[in-house]
Amino acid sequence: MFGPEGPSLRELAVQALSSVERGYDLLAPKFDHTPFRTPDTVLEPVAKALGPLGPFDDGLDLCCGTGAGAEVLTGLCRRAVTGVDFSAGMLDVARQRVRPACGPGVAWVRGDARALPFGSAFDLVVSFGAFGHFLPRELPGLFAQVHSVLRPGGRFAFPVLAPPRPARAGFWMLLGFDTVMRVRNALWRPPFVMYYRAFRLGAILGELERAGFTVDLYPLPEFGWRGDGSPRARLVVARRAQPAAGSVNS
Repeated sequence: MFGPEGPSLRELAVQALSSVERGYDLLAPKFDHTPFRTPDTVLEPVAKALGPLGPFDDGLDLCCGTGAGAEVLTGLCRRAVTGVDFSAGMLDVARQRVRPACGPGVAWVRGDARALPFGSAFDLVVSFGAFGHFLPRELPGLFAQVHSVLRPGGRFAFPVLAPPRPARAGFWMLLGFDTVMRVRNALWRPPFVMYYRAFRLGAILGELERAGFTVDLYPLPEFGWRGDGSPRARLVVARRAQPAAGSVNS
């Protein structure tokens, strides 16, 4: 992260003392050289798992950042891809780096995921690594927004990694990071919402169902298996129900 192409410790400190939006505007030029950018080792298994569930016409990358998820959608969607993010700086980088030579066109929209500026326009919505920026109380509204922009039968998909166990160093690293963020937000304004341990799969599945989705879980075998036989990573695929035969949409 502190290599010649990535942000310096000072730059990260300035970002962390900013609002989320301003922080990502500042980080955007170097974002792809940080561990915060979703790696191809996550993107490629997700694309592989979603392929058989298509075809999809129009796709949305929710909280798109510099467009890694939008690139996945260009290989899955036939007509158009849209990336939405509230950071103008991240969108500027996305416009420069995601320029498919063929396939669907890509549009970039500045907007808040909690108030999406679209109608029911998409067959597939994906999101990568964004949910730590939403407090648990915001998730019902977020999922309702995603439900509203999907066409009937459309899908909302995102990967979830199994949390590290307390015996692992990663558990304590994530706990320490979240603790530091909570202290920072108690002492400094504006808040910077970024928590790694607030997104719990069981609670998420319940919120998705309450928002009107039916949910399936697909193992991502590329990540291997835990000692108890459960997958280390799953793809959550939440589907907006088709209208019943003979019903009329209001």
